[in-house]
Amino acid sequence: MDSEQAQTASVSALEVLDPESRAWLEALRATGGGRVRALERLHELLFAAARREAHRRRDLYPEIRGAELEDLCRQAAHDALLGVTRKLDGFRGASRFTTWAYGFVVFEVSVKLRRHAWRGRGIPTADDDATWDRLAGGEGAAQSRLESRELLRALRLAVTEDLTPRQRDVFVAVALNDVQIDVLAGQLRSTRGAVYKVLHDARRKLRSRLEREGHLERVGGDERHG
Repeated sequence: MDSEQAQTASVSALEVLDPESRAWLEALRATGGGRVRALERLHELLFAAARREAHRRRDLYPEIRGAELEDLCRQAAHDALLGVTRKLDGFRGASRFTTWAYGFVVFEVSVKLRRHAWRGRGIPTADDDATWDRLAGGEGAAQSRLESRELLRALRLAVTEDLTPRQRDVFVAVALNDVQIDVLAGQLRSTRGAVYKVLHDARRKLRSRLEREGHLERVGGDERHG
C-alpha cells in the first residue's frame, strides 16, 4: 500500500468512529500545541484511571500506599500514554477511544503492583528445596501419592540435567511457584516474550524426557513423524 492509499484508508477509518474518538485521534496525530494539549489531557485521564484501578486492588497490596502508590500510578499513566501513542494505528473503533486507552493503564497498574510486591523478595529457584518439599506434600490416596512422588523425582532430575540454568529458573518460578511472567521478566531484566520463549522450551524438553522414560503418555500416540 503506497502513502496515498494509506492516507485514504486512514481517512476512511476516521469516518466510522464516534465523534469523540475521532477528535482524540486527530488531536494526537496533529503537531504543535494541539498535540501537546491532547497528550496532557490524556495523561490526566490515564492517571485518574490508574488511581481508581490501584484503589480497586488495594486489599491485594495493602503494603503499597501513600506517596509510593501515587508514584506508581503516575508511572503507570506515563507508560500507558507511551503505549497508546505508539499504537494509535491499532485503534479500530470497537469501543470508545478512552475505553481502549484505559486498557493500557489497567495493564500497567497490574504489572507494576505485582512487581512492586515482589521487590526485595527472592524468586524461587531450582535449588530451593522448599518448592519440591511443598509439591511432594500433596494430599491423596497412598498409591496416588506414591505415583506423584515418583513423577516429581523424575521431574526434578530432568530439571537438573536437561535444562539450562536460565530455563531452570524460569520453569521453577513460573510453572511450580506461580510467579507472574511480568514479575519474573522484571527480576531478570528481560521481556515477557523472552521469558515465555524460555518457558516454552523448558516445558518441551521436560515433556520429551518424561515421555521417553514412561512417566507421561506421548501426545498423539506412540509414534511421532517428521
